[in-house]
Amino acid sequence: MKNIFLFILLSISVSCTAQIYPLRTYTAVPNNAYIKDLNNELLPYEGTWKGTWNGKTIYIYFKKVKNYFTHLENNPYYKDILKGKFKVIDSNGNILFDNSNISDENVKIWGSGIRKLDDKYSLIYVDPDLCNTSGNIIINFIDSTKTKLNWKLNKGSNMITTDCQYYNTTPFPQALPEEMILTKQ
Repeated sequence: MKNIFLFILLSISVSCTAQIYPLRTYTAVPNNAYIKDLNNELLPYEGTWKGTWNGKTIYIYFKKVKNYFTHLENNPYYKDILKGKFKVIDSNGNILFDNSNISDENVKIWGSGIRKLDDKYSLIYVDPDLCNTSGNIIINFIDSTKTKLNWKLNKGSNMITTDCQYYNTTPFPQALPEEMILTKQ
């Protein structure tokens, strides 16, 4: 009886252990696998970044989040990603946008991974406060010390409907720039 109990306990513990894959895994993984930042590639991105555009200053706060649960065609798995929060200030010091205090579950910027094609990190942006404005952000280091990031936002095909509080607002509020250089603070 004791041997049967030990065998069952061992079987359960082995089946509960997720298979771990490196961050740069570009193939399908089994259910409950963990795509982990084994080489700390996301570490240099973490922290506060500052940039300017059109007389505005932006602070972006990137944080690595472990064990992020996602669904992809009924294939749940865990993955280390970056999540971003931001604050935008105009030239007079007025805060235009600030989501730096929201929970990690409600961030407007979250990572999808390092692109195989060009080694750049890809993020998704969806802003429910701006009528679900969305886009894809690509960031990459432009110096060997990893203190400068190139930022490019490719806006999605955003349909602004009459129920949007900014419908017919000119210019439409822009929380994030399309291009800029960020410097680590």
